[in-house]
Order: sequence, then C-alpha cells, then structure tokens
Amino acid sequence: MRARPGDRIVLAARHADDPARDGRVVEARGPDDGPPFVVEWSDGHTGLVYPGPGAVLRVTGRSDIPVEPLAGVPAERAARVREWTVRISIFESDDDTAATAVLLAGAPEQLSASGESHRAAGDEPVPEIGDEVAVARALRHLADILMASAEDDIVARTGQDAHVRRT
Repeated sequence: MRARPGDRIVLAARHADDPARDGRVVEARGPDDGPPFVVEWSDGHTGLVYPGPGAVLRVTGRSDIPVEPLAGVPAERAARVREWTVRISIFESDDDTAATAVLLAGAPEQLSASGESHRAAGDEPVPEIGDEVAVARALRHLADILMASAEDDIVARTGQDAHVRRT
C-alpha cells in the first residue's frame, strides 16, 4: 500500500459492531510512499499506522485517476466517485453458520446485517455451502436495510412518502 499526504485511509472495525476508523494521511514515512503512515483520524487524534488486512486506501483529490463521465450526466456531477466496502465475517459451529455483513461507506453510521444457515442432519457436511447461504442471507438483509435507509432519506428531503423499486 502506498499513500501520499491528503489520501484518505479507512480501517475496518475489529468487531462487526464497532465503527470503522477513517482519517487523512499526513505523512508516508516508508520507502516509496509506503508505510508506516502518520494519520490524522476523523476523531482528531494523530497516530502512526502500519495498515494490515481490512485497511482501505481511498485516494482523493488526485488528477491521475481517470473518471469516465456517464451518458446524460452533467459534467459537474460526473466526477463524483465513491467506493464502499462490505466486510463479511463468518462463524461456523457444528451444523450452524452465521454471517455478518457490514457496509463501510464513509458515513458516520455504518449499516450491518446478519444471516444464518443450518445444515440438516442428513446433508453432507460441506462448509462452503453453509457459508454461501449465510452470506447471501446477510447481504440480502443488508440490501433491504440500505433500501429502507434510502427511502427514509428521500422522505426527510421531500417530506413525502417514498418507495424505491427493488429492481
């Protein structure tokens, strides 16, 4: 991972219910803009970071990142780029699998959802299948929560009931 002053860095939460940490890179102290990085966190603290798994470097304000305008989108809106990350944790115990999906979207709040699967007594023990079912259910639930959040945001802005199509 390489970073320059001004780049944004997001560290995934250590636990599914903890918030992600985000901040601005102040200095890259390693060779070739590598770690460690001095980061000014959004909570006001500054610290030295050696990013590991779960770290996301969000590059902002650089002109070397190509942005393709979308057809029909005014030029002043075409440069708005977002990157969201979904972190999935899976826990398996005997015949049960639980998955938690957390959306890290740069907003102050994060959204999370869970899904579960249970292997029937006569089924062959294939952990990947339990993972797939539990994760799919968690992601479906996360999508429902995100849609409801969008509807709430529309209502808050317009003062009118809103229903976003699920297609």
